[in-house]
Amino acid sequence: MKKFFSSLPARLLMGIVAGILLGLVLGEGAMSVVVSLHNVLGQVIMFCVPLVVIAFIAPSITSLGKNASRMLTVAVALAYVSTVGACLMSMGVGYALIPKLAIAADATVKTLPPDIFGLTIPQIMPVMSALAFALLIGLGAVWAKTDTIAKLLDEFRALVLKLIEKVVIPLLPVYICLTFCELSWDGTVTKQLPAFLQIIAIVIALHFVWMAVLYAVAGVYSGRSAKEVFRHYGPAYLTAVGTMSSAATLSVALDCAHKSKVLREDMVDFGVPLFANIHLCGSALTETFFCMAVSLMLTGKLPSVGTMLLFIALLGIFAVGAPGVPGGTVMASMGILISVLGFDGTGTALVLAIFALQDSFGTACNVTGDGALTLMLTGFAEKKGIR
Repeated sequence: MKKFFSSLPARLLMGIVAGILLGLVLGEGAMSVVVSLHNVLGQVIMFCVPLVVIAFIAPSITSLGKNASRMLTVAVALAYVSTVGACLMSMGVGYALIPKLAIAADATVKTLPPDIFGLTIPQIMPVMSALAFALLIGLGAVWAKTDTIAKLLDEFRALVLKLIEKVVIPLLPVYICLTFCELSWDGTVTKQLPAFLQIIAIVIALHFVWMAVLYAVAGVYSGRSAKEVFRHYGPAYLTAVGTMSSAATLSVALDCAHKSKVLREDMVDFGVPLFANIHLCGSALTETFFCMAVSLMLTGKLPSVGTMLLFIALLGIFAVGAPGVPGGTVMASMGILISVLGFDGTGTALVLAIFALQDSFGTACNVTGDGALTLMLTGFAEKKGIR
């Protein structure tokens, strides 16, 4: 129980509850302080976004360049296609269902008091500039075979991870608390709570739909029984729901996969640990749906199809590095939430908060989906005669 309350999702949930309660009792004078603190913390978190982009994209490219192999390339492609496919399905369902949900786009009934601090902390560079910088530096380091730069990027990743652990993560529950305090004070939460619950229920249902798609495709491609893989994954799914961590579930997932008679032993030992770090179909599916819903809440309209396609294409890339980031895909992709979808601090806070409430189910979908991708790897290895 103590471990649960010390986890990030639990702290975010407590921040949500505390914020809602404070928003119901605070006066306008106290809310001026809340708004000011919220703006300062938001700027500190947003300042770190370009650093996160560079720290996780560039080293991932250099790592792939040094260790590239035929099976690794296939595995990364499978993980990317699965993640993007899940997001596209989520986008289609979002356009069909989200406008029908009880989402009030004009939920604000009171104007928040002004910021009394007026402190400005600009980012060191725009997010899209950071993305371009990370891609070019990573590719350049691979092409030039500069081990020094590759090591420097790895150290920079470790540095930013420590900043996230020591600065961003401790601030997030407070930031979420202040965000929901504002939303409670101006009346937004009371109107949007039914929509939040509906959104979470729909997303969990979509997880099972995508797992069914993955296993069906894997069975057809490999010519082997997908049911023989899926039926062993129950313990891994339940463990992931309880731990909310692909890494913590890895030993159970390996044990489940090894019990299947249709998976090659070498593909299990190679694929399951790899996919635990690069395959986030459930989490990305969830974020896509949540982002569309939050966009309707804040702006009164859904993002355009072109905007969503660009967001999904980039989200698939960012998801590769997300397992190393506390908070998962949302933390890793905060840059494109801002630059592509145009979210401000309130938008990203809402996505973070709703995401945290179902994080365990998204992780369970990721882990269970790894079994299907491992079956595809087995089929590929058999077809190509790879030993």
